[in-house]
Amino acid sequence: MDLLRSHLHRVRIPEPSDRIHKDECCVSFDTPRSEGGLYVDLSSFLGFGKEHVAWNYEKTGNPVYLHIVQRRKPEPDDEADRPLKKPTLLAIGVEGGFNDQEPEYDEAFEIVILPEFTSLPFPSVDLPEKVRIAVDKVILAESADRKQRLASWVADNKKISAFAMDLQQLDNGVIVPPTGWKCSKCDKTENLWLNLTDGMILCGRRLWDGSGGNNHAIEHYEQTKYPLAVKLGTVTADLEAADVFSYPEDDSVEDPLLAQHLSHFGIDFSSLQKTEMTTAERELDHNTNYDWNRIQESGKDAELLYGPGYTGLVNLGNSCYMASVMQVMFSTLPFISRYYEKQSLKAAFTISPADPTMDLNMQMTKLAHGMLSGKYSLPNQEGQEGIRPRMFKTVIAAKHPEFSSMRQQDALDFFLHLIDQVDQANPGNHELNPFTGFKFIIEERLQCPSGKVSYNKRSDYILSLSIPLHEATNKEQLEAFHEKKAAMDLDGKEVSNEEIVRPRVPLEACLASFSGAEEVPDFYSTALNSKTTAIKTAGFKSFPDYLVLQMRKFVMEAGWVPKKLDVYIDVPDIIDISHMRSKGIQPGEELLPEGAAGGNTAEPAYPVASEDIVSHLASMGFNYLHCQKAAISTSNTGVEEAMNWLLSHMDDPDIDDPISKDSQAAEQTVDETSVQTLVSFGFQEDVARKALAASGGNIERATDWIFSHPETSSSAPTVDSSTSNMEADDAHIPDGSGRYKLMAFVSHMGTSTHCGHYVAHIRKDGRWVIFNDSKVAASVDLPKDMGYLYFFQRI
Repeated sequence: MDLLRSHLHRVRIPEPSDRIHKDECCVSFDTPRSEGGLYVDLSSFLGFGKEHVAWNYEKTGNPVYLHIVQRRKPEPDDEADRPLKKPTLLAIGVEGGFNDQEPEYDEAFEIVILPEFTSLPFPSVDLPEKVRIAVDKVILAESADRKQRLASWVADNKKISAFAMDLQQLDNGVIVPPTGWKCSKCDKTENLWLNLTDGMILCGRRLWDGSGGNNHAIEHYEQTKYPLAVKLGTVTADLEAADVFSYPEDDSVEDPLLAQHLSHFGIDFSSLQKTEMTTAERELDHNTNYDWNRIQESGKDAELLYGPGYTGLVNLGNSCYMASVMQVMFSTLPFISRYYEKQSLKAAFTISPADPTMDLNMQMTKLAHGMLSGKYSLPNQEGQEGIRPRMFKTVIAAKHPEFSSMRQQDALDFFLHLIDQVDQANPGNHELNPFTGFKFIIEERLQCPSGKVSYNKRSDYILSLSIPLHEATNKEQLEAFHEKKAAMDLDGKEVSNEEIVRPRVPLEACLASFSGAEEVPDFYSTALNSKTTAIKTAGFKSFPDYLVLQMRKFVMEAGWVPKKLDVYIDVPDIIDISHMRSKGIQPGEELLPEGAAGGNTAEPAYPVASEDIVSHLASMGFNYLHCQKAAISTSNTGVEEAMNWLLSHMDDPDIDDPISKDSQAAEQTVDETSVQTLVSFGFQEDVARKALAASGGNIERATDWIFSHPETSSSAPTVDSSTSNMEADDAHIPDGSGRYKLMAFVSHMGTSTHCGHYVAHIRKDGRWVIFNDSKVAASVDLPKDMGYLYFFQRI
């Protein structure tokens, strides 16, 4: 006891703002349930496993720890027969939320003093009061992990709308009947919203798969700025359950005066019956009823796998997009070398800041050792427990509002975000950046009718490929299937899943569509001093060590409805893209002039939005300004390309900003740091300034702008734009053979990339393995033709 008293000055009583890590070690995946339990530092409140707590003592000198050990209680005999309670709240670990059905555990505590691991019993009246208070607060406090989960999961904690208390309601005589509702602008009778200012009943938003409404309610807000609407069918005597949406706040909100606002339009809410699910209930229903077996080779007697490199990642709540990408990353040599072979857990912890839980290098190393060591890949009754990458998810998503939520995300978006975060953690150090081997240079060639050409280079990490359905290899079978389906439709019969014939498109055709010639309308030619149509082709200036291909599966169906392609891609195990290498400027080619001839002022280098494309998109219910931006950002390539851009940028913070045409004035105000950042990416300085000016200073949008405006970049007066020599800044980018072997792919099931489920298939030790969250098994029926992201390794 005297030893403990001599260290009292190193003991802190936790404050409400302290993050208490008592569920998991900050440098490994050890928990209180591990063999050695968990040691909580009573000064920093970080948790450490038995093998790692001495490292913290060496680094900080903190000697006093709370040792927590949890042992599983025996289950009652009737436990298996007890029915599961259906959740009523989209949350985990709270009353009414999802119950993960984990068994109960007995907890034991003791005080441990390092370096000799001297132990003192707890509870004990002999302990100093400061220690007793500190330990009690640690035991009773919500852990940092639990706080994070609750903050991410509780989706129905509505805020009172800022527009509710002073809402203007028009005296226009509108009386809403209790039943028989219909959209005022179309025939929709479901998903209807009542605007609480003027009483208009309009349909909701169109969903990604073409279902839902026709966007009439949101369009009405854009025209009138009337802020609040309530979803008809969710209003009952329990007004708190009604679904009220605030358009300017872009969220479901609470309206304390809803009864008064409804009565203005003659609505007696006490007589209404609920007929529609609220937004939160639809999300809850999706989470409870989704069939996770649709994409995991269901019905196959697969061999479960264990050991180093075969560790599953537990789904933290719609985190399969992250798990599938990370399984692939830690199957590549750069990631294995960087975070496992060449960096120990102790080395990463030693160089980490005071809070290693928020250090990306530490958490990447922790994840690598957790996945590759085999320590946590042991068989149990369910297969394997796997690891829960909660600290990694917290740190990688710390600055991203979407990835920090429990909502499903696009695996490609996460992959690109991961690249950005790893790059920021290793600024300018290409040897430490494992994504260096994924980077490549694309060279684009533009030729105007004058015969003169320009060249533009850009770097990228993924190659996004459109899918040319007209190149399907099973056209006869498709025609026969469509005839059969038409006949069955006439007879009122449905086609079974087994009878459906899907197009089969070779990967070679998708690659050819990328490198093939395409028209660029409204291209301003400095040779002709006018706008014209240019021809663009593209090729690889360098071939990466790892080539990532994304299959663009969203297209426009009949009626201009966005829809996910139900298509198979025939992907060979070996590809050779050597023929796609760009040859640069050729003998006899003449470059476009750097400026306009005759002293005339050149027109803006950016294309004007095609009215045909804009009108097509606008007829679908999209905002006119958004349609213009989509057309401009895709260089007026076509309606499908503009639609793809629009669907992926609808939530951009600057989507409603007016289109800037005074680029010269804007260039004077661009941030110099942002300019230099783009220059470090390999872009020319004048192009970077134009892009930032056109993008409101946003680096990400500026990068998109440059990629979407090749004519601007290509006409920049630099030597490198017209030669095959790589810039000095690009010297670190790998290059080599264009022959690759398929090493992994991520597949997706669902109507959009932001819902459904992701799994990864990876070739390991000469066989294909499926990684489906915590399930790891030998693949029996490889769905290689259903991939969304394909990963190739250079041979």
